[in-house]
Amino acid sequence: MRIEEIARVAHEVNRAYCKALGDFSQPIWSEALNWQRESAVNGVNFILDNPNVTPEEQHMAWVTEKVALGWVWGPEKNSDKKTHPCICPYDTLPIGQRVKDCIFIAVVKNLAPKLG
Repeated sequence: MRIEEIARVAHEVNRAYCKALGDFSQPIWSEALNWQRESAVNGVNFILDNPNVTPEEQHMAWVTEKVALGWVWGPEKNSDKKTHPCICPYDTLPIGQRVKDCIFIAVVKNLAPKLG
């Protein structure tokens, strides 16, 4: 298994979770834009480099990445305007978004031993 494959699985698990919450904004991996794939790969790499990462730390790494790429807080996710409602402190995220961070970490940690 490669890092990109772990990122694909983590993306698809998050996509399914979001869909269950009524959020249909995440396309399947094969239709995801490059920035979406890169973000997932960066998230995997961050967890692999920081095996004791907390969901809060993972979220802050994601926020830092997004802000560096010109994204800002906005009431809805809009890749053209580079706005996202999750660009905020972890403790202000809705519980569903916090769970999503926990799921992403769990997927990566459970697939990491399969890296080869």
